[in-house]
Amino acid sequence: NLETTTIAFEACGGAHWLARKCADFGHQVQLIPPQYVKPYVKGNKNDFIDAAAIAEAASRPSMRFVAVKSEEAQVIAVIHRIRDGFIKERTACMSRIGAILLEFGLSLPTGHAKMKMLFQWIADQKYQTLPQSLMYELSLIHAHYLYLNEQIKIQDTKLKQLAEQHELAKLLKTVPGIGDLTATLCVADVSAASNFSNGRNMAAWLGLVPRQYSTGGKTKLLGVSKRGNKHLRTLFIHGARAVLSRLETTGKVFGQWLVDLRASKPFNVVVVALANKLARIAWAVLYHRQAFKTASQS
Repeated sequence: NLETTTIAFEACGGAHWLARKCADFGHQVQLIPPQYVKPYVKGNKNDFIDAAAIAEAASRPSMRFVAVKSEEAQVIAVIHRIRDGFIKERTACMSRIGAILLEFGLSLPTGHAKMKMLFQWIADQKYQTLPQSLMYELSLIHAHYLYLNEQIKIQDTKLKQLAEQHELAKLLKTVPGIGDLTATLCVADVSAASNFSNGRNMAAWLGLVPRQYSTGGKTKLLGVSKRGNKHLRTLFIHGARAVLSRLETTGKVFGQWLVDLRASKPFNVVVVALANKLARIAWAVLYHRQAFKTASQS
């Protein structure tokens, strides 16, 4: 029943759904990160003080807002979240099996190769036999491990299909070091590239820049800030590590800059620097909606 107005609230659970509902009625929605509202809270916390703080924060000209996600973007993020949960459960399952065997004098080698062939590996241990009741318990937990493997493969297949169907995801995959996982999560979490004025801002949002502690005109840069989207930042770093593992082939597209940096800096420093560059390239691809081109192609 209200006239068209601006509605501001914190980007908390259910915020994107509520923002879409408000936008359907013609209102302008502003989602504010909770950490940006906190400095405007005066006195003790209650609903009225929180509302006043949100109104005050929304009126600031330099305030940063969160872009409202579409249902499609939220579904992609859910697929990633479920996949991460399965991976964590699988890691815990593997550790549990290893710990059980260690209690009976067997040290299971790390890795999925031995874990998939668990009972064959146990049969090959000639000088150690396990109780039959223990083997039954191991069969239960090993079946759960195999189930988790299948579920992870199903989630990977879903993401691969999404990457093949989505226009922006296909453009992102033209960048060396960006695959199905990174491309689809970029599409889901970076709602609109126009939310960032340039690639540097997107890299800073991901936490791929030094943390700054400057005062009195003296600039002091510390380690990587690790702000923003932890999952997406991790994927960019893994992509950069994959590129550096093939520096003579895939790494050539980034020019002599990467070769010189690898020769003069520690490996992990180069990985983060390249991840920063990948994030900035990803922003350019999303913003201009064009495939990645090397210097020789452009």
